[in-house]
Amino acid sequence: MGSMWWGEEAAKGAKIAVWWDMKECPIPEGYDAGRIRPSLEAAFKERGYSGPVSSITAYGDQTQTPVHILQALLSTGVSVAHTSSESTSYILYRDIVEWRGQNPPPATMMIISNQVGGDLSWDLARLQQRSQYNLFLAYSKAPCVLSVLSTSSRWLWEKLLGDNNNNRIETRSVQYKLSAMILCCKSCNFDCQSPEKFRKHLSSYKHARQESVYPTYKEVNRVTETWGRNYAAAPEYATAKILVWWNMFDCPIPEGYDARRVRPSLEEAFKKLGYSGPVSITAYGDLNHTPEHLLRGLSSTGVSLAHTILDVTYKRMYSDLLDGQKSNPTPTNIMVISDTDTHQAFSTPLVRLVQKQKHNLFLAYSSRPYKMFVLLPSAEWLWHSLLEVSEKRKHVLQKCSSESESDRGGESSAMLYCKVCCGGQGPDYKSLDNLRTHLSSEEHAQEEYSITASVQLKMKNRNLSLLAHKAFRTGFLLLDNHLRRLRARKSQSCRRRGSRRRAQKSPTV
Repeated sequence: MGSMWWGEEAAKGAKIAVWWDMKECPIPEGYDAGRIRPSLEAAFKERGYSGPVSSITAYGDQTQTPVHILQALLSTGVSVAHTSSESTSYILYRDIVEWRGQNPPPATMMIISNQVGGDLSWDLARLQQRSQYNLFLAYSKAPCVLSVLSTSSRWLWEKLLGDNNNNRIETRSVQYKLSAMILCCKSCNFDCQSPEKFRKHLSSYKHARQESVYPTYKEVNRVTETWGRNYAAAPEYATAKILVWWNMFDCPIPEGYDARRVRPSLEEAFKKLGYSGPVSITAYGDLNHTPEHLLRGLSSTGVSLAHTILDVTYKRMYSDLLDGQKSNPTPTNIMVISDTDTHQAFSTPLVRLVQKQKHNLFLAYSSRPYKMFVLLPSAEWLWHSLLEVSEKRKHVLQKCSSESESDRGGESSAMLYCKVCCGGQGPDYKSLDNLRTHLSSEEHAQEEYSITASVQLKMKNRNLSLLAHKAFRTGFLLLDNHLRRLRARKSQSCRRRGSRRRAQKSPTV
């Protein structure tokens, strides 16, 4: 799981902070609590991380934690925070967000909790897209659904700890700064360094009253939900290249719209936010069914055209996007024009990419999504409103798409591709006529038929598998119900026979 991202090498020598949910991932029974820190440090060391473990904080209802465990944790450099059971995730995540605000990358974060695959993952994935930290996860049970979070490593909690006789963990004589390690009550803002004093506070009337009268929040606060949209360009991105990937199936050119205005409309939107870097646009669609004047209008303004069919559009777009970002040094601006909320196969890997690489993201879509994207864009637009730029203003096109070429109706240096043939790696074409000739060939028709047939076969097999699973479950339930009825009849029959025997044995009056 340890794929390299833009700051991982720097993070390997940077500090490490750990947040540990003791309710979700408790100390195994009989395990020496003093070995928690050495176990974590050994895991980091095995993966090449030499930075200091600056903080480990354990969260949970500490009224249930014995004093000797509190002492063992504190003596090995683990801070302990008391939280009510239902508010642990809220407080833990609040502290993570606060720490991120005070500690810019490079740094490494480790979260030990089952909630990272649930309540925390959406907001944390958006935070990671804005400021990339190296991230480790540990949990007591693997999540059922693959998380959108991009991590360097993941562990099962008990496997990470090993056992008390694990030879790979060397006991070292390390003097921790005990003044920095605290026992803290998050309900009362009380802290100390004495386990006995801490437990005395937790059993006090004052503490009980505080938790009763001023209960803490239970639901995780999603801090990115309140973030605005269409931010002004940050200095590091203002002059960087802008790579635009446009899905014409989802966001077609409006009827009657001049295709030559697409590029200047995009450039005008970027300019309003302070972006002045060169713009590269690639449009994906079925070019066999796209009117000739639209194709010539786009290509004449430097928009590259890629022929695809609906079945492979997202796959080809993402493959080309990966190739494009590899050949362009970060930071880079990436724009995706597509209804990505309905295509998890495209948006999920894009979320992971932006967490790993230093890219700035723009989105445009044909209709407002019914829920907020996990993708975190710096700007987003409705497609039709994006195209509605002022016609009174004269737009200055990039060098590759000069107005003289547009006026002549000629073609610029725009690239023309067939993304159906040769697995999308076929040659590029010099003119629309050459591409049209290829698209009308028997060879191309066979490729399209082969892809369509393959997709249909996969869908058919998937549907058959679902039906077989449903039939198995239904059949199993029918068999189970049948057996239940047989057992019930047998039981009733036995009761009747028993009643008859008792009646025969009873004396006649």
